[in-house]
Amino acid sequence: MTPDAAPSPMSILRIVGRAIVVALVLAGGAYVLSHRDAVSATQIKAQLTGAPLAPLLYVLAHTVASVVFVPRTFLAVAAGLLFGTVGGFLWATVGSTAGAIAGFILARYVNSGLIEPESMPKLGPLLVKAETGGWRAVAALRLIPVIPQPLTNYGLGLTRLSLWSYTLGTIVGSIPMTVAYVEFGAAGDEMLSGGAHWLLPTLIGAVVVAASTILPMLMARKR
Repeated sequence: MTPDAAPSPMSILRIVGRAIVVALVLAGGAYVLSHRDAVSATQIKAQLTGAPLAPLLYVLAHTVASVVFVPRTFLAVAAGLLFGTVGGFLWATVGSTAGAIAGFILARYVNSGLIEPESMPKLGPLLVKAETGGWRAVAALRLIPVIPQPLTNYGLGLTRLSLWSYTLGTIVGSIPMTVAYVEFGAAGDEMLSGGAHWLLPTLIGAVVVAASTILPMLMARKR
């Protein structure tokens, strides 16, 4: 009976690297949860307004925030406050997509075949369906408002989905809620500045939120 081979230095480095990544994500998430009252869309606006390269700083902040479980809702509101309707939608989409890709790649790097979706009793079947359904299934998952987006990012990173399918589905499925919350942010900025044109973006955001909440439920019931 031959003894087990000793792990190679490279495999040890991989294990240590994965442990560090997990520790950083958990520490960041714990910090956000403990300071959630100190983080708001208006504070992001105050920090970035007038800053050079504000869109780039926003995208970087959005990417990091997505990894440590900051809700994308108030990040989209911050984009509306900062950049208005059109610019807010553009940069919120770029930021949320970058954050989703970061979470997906981190999960795939840390997992590296350790966990098979089929072995997960509750989440596993959903991930398997998403894997077989490609970008359309990813888009459908993004439309479900009760599922936290970082959880979706990490969960789909355990599958064998291609990065292209994941990215396309993420962009398509995130459009409705991004539009809604950017409109809320733009309306809030209009109100804070004393403008009178806040009602239309508020109505647009409310209609999109209602449609994004009701339609997936109706489709699921019909299926």
